[in-house]
Amino acid sequence: MPYLEDGSDAQPYSSMAGKLDGKLLQALQQMGFRNMTPVQQRVLTELSDFHSDCLVQAKTGTGKTCAFLLPSLHSLLNSAPLPRGQVGILVISPTRELALQIAKECDQLTSQLQKPLECHTAFGGTARASNLNKFMNGAPSILVATPGRLKDYLSEAPTARKLANIRTLILDEADTMLESGFLADVKEILKLLPPKSAGWQGMCFSATMTQKVKDVINVVLKPGYLSLSTIEKNEPPTLERVPQYHIVMPSVADTFTTLLSLLNFETRPDSKIIVFGVTANMVALFAGVFAQGLTALKVYELHSRLSQNIRTRTTNEFKDAANGIMFASDVIGRGMDFPNVDLVIQVGLPSNAEQYVHRVGRTARAGASGRAVILLTQGESFFLASNRHLPIQPHPETSRILTGAPAGASRVEQAMYTIDESVKQRAYSSYIGFFAGSGLLRPLRLDKAGLVQMANEMAISAMHCPEAPPMERKTVGKMGLKGVPGFNYVSANQDTGRAGGASQGFSGGRNHAQAGDKRPRGDASHPDSFSGVLKRSAGGGDSGRGGGGGRGGGRGGSRTGGRGGFGGRGRGRGGGNGGGAPF
Repeated sequence: MPYLEDGSDAQPYSSMAGKLDGKLLQALQQMGFRNMTPVQQRVLTELSDFHSDCLVQAKTGTGKTCAFLLPSLHSLLNSAPLPRGQVGILVISPTRELALQIAKECDQLTSQLQKPLECHTAFGGTARASNLNKFMNGAPSILVATPGRLKDYLSEAPTARKLANIRTLILDEADTMLESGFLADVKEILKLLPPKSAGWQGMCFSATMTQKVKDVINVVLKPGYLSLSTIEKNEPPTLERVPQYHIVMPSVADTFTTLLSLLNFETRPDSKIIVFGVTANMVALFAGVFAQGLTALKVYELHSRLSQNIRTRTTNEFKDAANGIMFASDVIGRGMDFPNVDLVIQVGLPSNAEQYVHRVGRTARAGASGRAVILLTQGESFFLASNRHLPIQPHPETSRILTGAPAGASRVEQAMYTIDESVKQRAYSSYIGFFAGSGLLRPLRLDKAGLVQMANEMAISAMHCPEAPPMERKTVGKMGLKGVPGFNYVSANQDTGRAGGASQGFSGGRNHAQAGDKRPRGDASHPDSFSGVLKRSAGGGDSGRGGGGGRGGGRGGSRTGGRGGFGGRGRGRGGGNGGGAPF
């Protein structure tokens, strides 16, 4: 949690003695926090009492979490005891990472109590049965939950009964929840909770006030609620003090080399950098490539395709790290506080201007300095013209960075050889899925065939695949691209061949067999679910790595004896020696 530097406007927490529970003040002292941030000061001093409703608008990185936890915890501690096992404070958060961050801060704030309050979390992506069992058998005074899992809990009578006596309901990052598809879930949750007439407190915290937020306010807050903002009326929505730059690349073929050139220019030994990609699977590819020695910084990877345990561990490690580079999806795009991030890079188009702003908000937090750079292709540069209100200037060293990009081509190529072709395929597939479902084709001036052509250029020229990665017809159909030329199709029901002919990656031919890949297909509505490829193929390749540079030695069943993977050297059986080109 950030705090103000000593100064005339910084009010110390000690000034709340006699007003805020003493044990909470002791915890703040133990945590090393002396002064209140503006949003904390205004909430704690302007609420008529700590059980009053409020609508609070404040920028990211200003300590909103403590601003809602302190009054709600004080109210809970100084009111009639809850029935055992009942939730008193319910916090709804848009992401599980933010939920974990809130829960951690809650545990710290209650650590000095004679009997610390139990703070539970509920979110998707984890073992539902074990977490539900812990919730049902424990005494969860505070629950921090994401909308989907909370609706799940409230839909079952035994779990819903544990939420029958809530004292405070908090919507954190309300605009993000409601603008990113959770509006229906939140409305359903409000119907399943005790009615507002039951007397619970409503607190709504957000960085922006959208129409959807205003619509929900009428249910969460009662008339006469306190409305306050620490954002000046004329202040632009983005972080004005963050220098923001753009670099326009010639084409998608230059993506990895330009990013490498930019990092070479911007990185210092103590740099702490976040790089955003357009999809989780693209992020995984970036992380995999740059971890092959392309940067001297330790590489971290965080996106929705990782298990929750890995995500939690990575989040904590990067928070504590003095330096490093984290390749991330928008699972951390809003609300997460990573101290001392001095550079945010966005590779490719954000979905909209608001997402761009939220990503920029990962730097220059709590009074620190930071910079932001967005890498776009010529076609994607319409984003700059469409958002002239954003203070994005040409990078002062654009020419130097673009000129230096070709120098890193061989290093990128060698790094790509180490990446399993299935990783590249999933990145390729999700890249197409992102644009196909984003509504961005028109401003990109692309038709569907042009999209596939652009993705194929990315795969062949940037990822160093020997051809367009294979796709299943049903996956292409789910993307709304049925009949569009340019795809390298694989038959889902093709003969799988014999056990000795399995290969990771693709075999290099136009037709590829499916060798027992049992991975789930995922939700076709999400671009990262479009990974309709086979991790293993048979009868047409070797049993080597299947990634670029892999050394074969497998049993190729094709006429050429197997290509030895992409650029690999394989010795096939039944067809002679493999002789793949050294891509």
